[in-house]
Amino acid sequence: MLSFVCLAVLLGLGYWLRRKLVFMQRLYLPASVIAGLLGLILIQGFKAAEGPLPAEWTTGWVKLPGILINVVFACLFLGVNIPGVSKVWKSASRQLAYGQIVAWGQYVVGIGLVLFLLGPVFHLNPLFGAVLPVGFEGGHGTAGGLGPVFDELGWPAGRDFALASATGGIISAIIVGMGLVNWAVRKGYVLEKRPPHENIEEEDWTGSIPKGARPKAGHLTVSSDVIESLSLHLVFVAAAILIGIGFKELLVLLEGIVPVLAKHNLLSSFPLFPLCMLGGLFVQLFGDRFDPNDHIDHGLTRRIQNTALDFLVVAAIATIRLDVVAAGWLPLVILIAVGILWNVFCVLVIARRVFQNAWFERSIAEMGQSMGVTATGLLLLRVVDPDYKTPAAEAFACKQLLHEPFMGGGLWTGMAIPLIAAYGALPIFGIACAAVLIWAVLLAIMACRA
Repeated sequence: MLSFVCLAVLLGLGYWLRRKLVFMQRLYLPASVIAGLLGLILIQGFKAAEGPLPAEWTTGWVKLPGILINVVFACLFLGVNIPGVSKVWKSASRQLAYGQIVAWGQYVVGIGLVLFLLGPVFHLNPLFGAVLPVGFEGGHGTAGGLGPVFDELGWPAGRDFALASATGGIISAIIVGMGLVNWAVRKGYVLEKRPPHENIEEEDWTGSIPKGARPKAGHLTVSSDVIESLSLHLVFVAAAILIGIGFKELLVLLEGIVPVLAKHNLLSSFPLFPLCMLGGLFVQLFGDRFDPNDHIDHGLTRRIQNTALDFLVVAAIATIRLDVVAAGWLPLVILIAVGILWNVFCVLVIARRVFQNAWFERSIAEMGQSMGVTATGLLLLRVVDPDYKTPAAEAFACKQLLHEPFMGGGLWTGMAIPLIAAYGALPIFGIACAAVLIWAVLLAIMACRA
């Protein structure tokens, strides 16, 4: 209980610092990231001065991200009106193709750089290249959630490097993103010509929503005399996780039957959280078919998801082993720098050639999401398109429905790490190159037909 109290106190301090310190507001850092960094400083400072903190203060923090990430992904489809693939493709096919190029390109850049340059020079683990897309495209939640996978594959340092990559990604997304926004405004590449800071509302800086503008957290779908609605939604989340566990057991069973899978422990090392995402999809589809009262509410499931993510991020960042990161800081910095350059290249070179309209608005949202979190992408989009006059917001939202289940911590993100451990980095580098090429061809065809 004491460790939970300490975690909650850190989160509260993170929010307080976000409200009081202007430079943190300008970086648009979530309170959970600030709290995690504060916890990291306190833990490391206490260790240097007095020795390790009392164990009961941080009991379970290291294991918490690997548990909560399952809750986060189980909620992904709960309460969502799931459209058909054809409908999403029709409204956001070009945005999806561009987002896939950005995401797969991070694997090409990260794995390729380590495979052909950094690995031989610094004698790095082949998994090192994957910390770039795990941290950038996946974010802190995915990086922390993959900790058990890195442990199982014999490289626990991967979690620390991935979390450091995620921290570098979200900070650079705002700094570099705002620099690109100012450049685009001066060049006249955006519809909104006002200075960017004028398009950011006060609540975006401080995080506090005025009383008259506060949205609903969700809708109660059942009487509290019978069961608390939030409790019922926790049941739905638990059902999704249970289905995910069932899928994982089937994979382990299949691995025992197929010798080539058993040889590399390929399926048993696959993380649980993408399977919980599929479990959530099954629960939602079942509800759509057999629940005439629509008991699953999108708002309440998002409250559960975001709460789990907040505590996940605080625990994950606070428990980064700085001595491990310090031992490989130079290749990590190079990796992050090249990752930033790839994202900037996508905005300045690819996007302006393939999008018919609002090329900057579309690409800056993608850059924010692929280097930080979805909220970062939406913030950068609001800076250049505060009233959503361009089609960028709709295309970005629709694209996420097909993109997230595979790249943003989804199925491929979970599979890439075990595949590299089993077959080496070169085949996975080849798969990533092929994926970029295929999506680039599709995007070129769509651009030519327009």
